[in-house]
Amino acid sequence: MKKILKFVVIIPFLTGCEDLFVPAPENFRYEESLYNEPAFAQGLLGHAYIGNPLGGWLFHDVATDDAVSNDPNNGYRRMATGQWTSNSGAPMDRWQYLRASMQYINLFISMVDDVKWANDPLIARMINDRLKGDAYGMRALFLYHLILHHGGWDNSGQLLGIPILTEPEDTDSEFNLPRDTFQKCVEQIYADAEMALSLLPSAYNNISDDALVPEKYANMATAEHKETPGNLAAMYSRTFGNQHRNRMSGGIVEAIRAQVTLLAASPGYSTGTSYTWADAAQQMAIVLNRLGANPVAEIDPNGGTWYANAREIDGLGSGNNPKEMLWRSNKETNRGLEEDNFPPTLFGRGRINPTQNLVDAFPMANGYPIGHALSDYNENNPYAGRDPRLGRYILYNGQTAGHQNTVITTAVDGTGNDALGRTETSTRTGYYMKKLLRQDVNANPSGANNQAHYKPFIRFTEIFLGYAEAANEAWGPVGTAPNASYSAYDVIKAIRARAGVGTENGDAYLESIRGDKDAMRELIRNERRLELCFEGHRFWDLRRWQAPITEAARGMSITAAEYKVIPVENRVYADYMYFGPIPYTETLKYSNLQQNRGW
Repeated sequence: MKKILKFVVIIPFLTGCEDLFVPAPENFRYEESLYNEPAFAQGLLGHAYIGNPLGGWLFHDVATDDAVSNDPNNGYRRMATGQWTSNSGAPMDRWQYLRASMQYINLFISMVDDVKWANDPLIARMINDRLKGDAYGMRALFLYHLILHHGGWDNSGQLLGIPILTEPEDTDSEFNLPRDTFQKCVEQIYADAEMALSLLPSAYNNISDDALVPEKYANMATAEHKETPGNLAAMYSRTFGNQHRNRMSGGIVEAIRAQVTLLAASPGYSTGTSYTWADAAQQMAIVLNRLGANPVAEIDPNGGTWYANAREIDGLGSGNNPKEMLWRSNKETNRGLEEDNFPPTLFGRGRINPTQNLVDAFPMANGYPIGHALSDYNENNPYAGRDPRLGRYILYNGQTAGHQNTVITTAVDGTGNDALGRTETSTRTGYYMKKLLRQDVNANPSGANNQAHYKPFIRFTEIFLGYAEAANEAWGPVGTAPNASYSAYDVIKAIRARAGVGTENGDAYLESIRGDKDAMRELIRNERRLELCFEGHRFWDLRRWQAPITEAARGMSITAAEYKVIPVENRVYADYMYFGPIPYTETLKYSNLQQNRGW
């Protein structure tokens, strides 16, 4: 069947009377056009990047115990307070959006080998490999996020994913398909990852030596290619060089594979799959081992403040990454995050309000949890002597913020609009989000300025914490994966030291639990909560761990220097809401599409 690809063209005005009566050629493109127009063909793959599920700030922390929103229309707020249904169009629905993007990817994969990418066969092969590997890697990413959002247990006790589609659909396709098992979906992600890894470099880098060109391309080179020393390397660099950084690479594919393995090995999924904690730890180690012989020693000392490292951010060239970043978005210069989340005094809307629940998760600077007998925590001076990350990530009463170091008073008896519950843009919890925001932004309309920002897609800290979690479960706190020389204990010690925790006492608390797998599990989960807060992990972590999801959000009310913990917002989730639904309208259309239990 001949496929037609249709694009919309906007014509701003008509230039002649004839145009009113003679139909203009319709802007239809037939599939045959793609084979001789490589830029047009590559646009199919471009749609996958437009639909990248990692793009944009989602802040579903608001649907967890970590944050609330002061916006009553916030979708995650409504979802967490009892309005999540299978037909509500809630913000967690990715079914149509991601599957539509996968259609573009499947169409691209079906034709990539027949597109005339270049006249030179060697260059054409290089381009073909890069783009095909890119497509398989993106398909693995999209399938991972589809099973993350919509995978779950049906009424018969099967753990299901989605219907696996590896060919483009057309009008003759069978759409009434049953869901494949979660296991088969993970296996498909593995298969796509293997294909991508066979085609992509682990990272994109320029080379200057012909001897560094991979053998499969060197063997294709003709005498003409080799006539000038360095010519072959230059050809390779044009296709796999620096300018392609932050496109799908082998290293990113390995990280996606590790992420899905961690998901499959977690308590919410492990009884429905064959993947183990040992598998997850080894997949994480594959990613980390590319950092060097001792990956723990390569942890970025500034990685915990990646969003605030102004000189580093401003100096980033196109495609270059800080040491902390495996994959990130393009850098953009704006002030949208600050306008949304600065407190009112700084001309912000204060949208994301961290909870007391999250504040209490930060230990003392000596490393002990605040409830521990040796912590020295003072409930009448609750922010003194705390983990330095608390002041970096959360704006609490009396801190300074903004380009003029303005004192922010959240106390109830404060005189400004930053005070608890004062206006519709004031905090509901006594806290404002500080992480992610550049304090050198001025949001005042009379003198506003923008600053550069980017969004992390995959941070190495996430991978380190994933390794620590899986290694601890598989081999205990000080055990190591077969392909690693470092333990969960080693990773957590390094991350806490970077944060400034336990540096004065040798992290006595960590040392006290280094032989206790259960205590180490609790600490690893807490470190993950702190290090990755507001970056889109907490919602999924609670669910894959089968941890409590109905803990009410709390805040801090301060009056006359007296501190009182207050209730802010209940979390209304039923037990089946550990897994999201298949959209109700889809189950009405397709009788073979099983719904997840409870929905």
